[in-house]
Amino acid sequence: MRTHHCSELRSSDIGSEVTLIGWVKSARDHGGVIFIDLRDREGLTQVVFHPEVSKEMAELSHTLRDEDVVQVTGKVEARPEIDGKPTSNPDLPTGEIEVSATELKIVNKAAVLPFQLDKELSNEDLRMKYRYLDLRRNRMTRNMQLRHRVSKATRDYLDELGYLEVETPVLSKSTPEGARDFLVPSRVHPKCFYALPQAPQQYKQLLMVGGIEKYFQIARCFRDEDLRADRQPEFTQIDIESSFVNQEDIITLIEGLLARIWKESLDVDIPTNFDRLTYYDAMNTYGSDKPDRRVGMEIVDLTEELKECEFRVFSGAVAKGGVVKAINAKGFADISTGQIEKLTKTAQEAGAKGLAYIQARDEDRTTWRSPFVKRMTDEEVEALRTKLNIEPGDLILFAADKWADACEVLGRIRLEVAELRNLLQDNKELNFLWVTDFPLLGYDEEEGKWNAVHHPFTRPVAEHEEALKKGELGDGLLAQAYDVVLNGYELGGGSIRIHEQDLQSAMFDALGVTEEEKETMFSHILEAFTFGAPPHGGVALGLDRIAMLVAGESSIREVIAFPKNNKASDLMTSSPAEVDFKQLRELRIKSTVADKPKE
Repeated sequence: MRTHHCSELRSSDIGSEVTLIGWVKSARDHGGVIFIDLRDREGLTQVVFHPEVSKEMAELSHTLRDEDVVQVTGKVEARPEIDGKPTSNPDLPTGEIEVSATELKIVNKAAVLPFQLDKELSNEDLRMKYRYLDLRRNRMTRNMQLRHRVSKATRDYLDELGYLEVETPVLSKSTPEGARDFLVPSRVHPKCFYALPQAPQQYKQLLMVGGIEKYFQIARCFRDEDLRADRQPEFTQIDIESSFVNQEDIITLIEGLLARIWKESLDVDIPTNFDRLTYYDAMNTYGSDKPDRRVGMEIVDLTEELKECEFRVFSGAVAKGGVVKAINAKGFADISTGQIEKLTKTAQEAGAKGLAYIQARDEDRTTWRSPFVKRMTDEEVEALRTKLNIEPGDLILFAADKWADACEVLGRIRLEVAELRNLLQDNKELNFLWVTDFPLLGYDEEEGKWNAVHHPFTRPVAEHEEALKKGELGDGLLAQAYDVVLNGYELGGGSIRIHEQDLQSAMFDALGVTEEEKETMFSHILEAFTFGAPPHGGVALGLDRIAMLVAGESSIREVIAFPKNNKASDLMTSSPAEVDFKQLRELRIKSTVADKPKE
């Protein structure tokens, strides 16, 4: 007799003899008759043990407890009525039937659980320590199923379009790509190290040189960086590269892929013609290059109106070449002192010295609460009313600084306001967006050098290629780069790549890469570009982040089977861990960290 899944039995199976195997979700004693909910990955079925059927089996059933693994054979029956009332459960697919057991086999007993599986647990570290138990919960089972559907939809879609899935090396070479590498020492080559890939960037471009033309990979990537809710030291990306394409080709491809993912994962139709914003417009309007436009509260420029304001924070910033900007948090004039302090801290963490604000409690400006509004002229106040649409009950929040800094401060403030007011708590809108026309380079004042905004292989727009070759650098150089955003999360980004040796070499020059460093770190790709490298471009999407948003979660740890915690530790296996000195000796490595003194 075949074993049935616990979710597949229906009224049509009444009278059939079946065998089920799974975990005891719960056990209930109803006057000597034991009822259990038997669960497997697909669902659950109610099983009843009658003493009159088998006294030995009934006695054994009294020993069952949560998460025991049992095998049951019995007859499918309709759930009976009790006192004229039905006992069926309309919320369960198997709610019309139950299995009257004739045989019971305890396959494996379960120890007392460290936490209840049917309740949400706030102690995430405990969940991580017993992750194999956490995965049994309905929420996590659903998340793993959704992640599978995201991966499968991706593979099916790209396969239909002629893309080849090609694996690239995990042991590679350390090159500067923005984050710290995880290094792997080589036993065979003393003093030499592999690096785990931050992304398969150079390999996928070399595949284009190799004529693969259409490549993709569900790629494992590694970055040794500080963690947050949507970051892990090891993560998965949907990596795509194509030859003979332009930016519009990539955008069309990805819109179709995301539509396929949402349709096959959630049966949700999304439009395949996403809105677009330039990087400048995104920053200027929302203070972020991955804006959540559901929040509203667009940033308004007040530089011209307040350039001569008596309040020196404003006029002083303008005199130094900066800007004055503000947002209107409609209806939030009743903000508490504690909330103002929290917003001020957010502004300071973003680089501001403080947070200027106006609580417009009434129509009359004399009732407005603000540390500086009395120092503003009537004309300046009216300009604020008009440009910010100030009404009684509004809260106005300001930033005065360099353009980029002022934008970023207000970008963070508007998201903090949205959180304080629960503006997005029940918002199910899917606001997809492309951000384009990024700067090619960004200047790091601490290092005194230019860095690539995306990565060193990003192609400038055609009209800026000559400037790059001549070394005429600046943040006015634009890249053929694009990011796809959903509700404030960057789903992924990409660019059209450099495919000529001279232009790539000029890019390295702009980034301060010496001729010796070009030879030691990048000679393979520079040489490859001399052998008829085709024009190409691509994109990388964060599979973990997409799965997180599909599942409606707020952390990628909820869609990864065995994640690290926020300290990059695996509490289940206690890793990372020290290794035996013999292993270090084989690798010719000696620790420079002093041993802890013995107590």
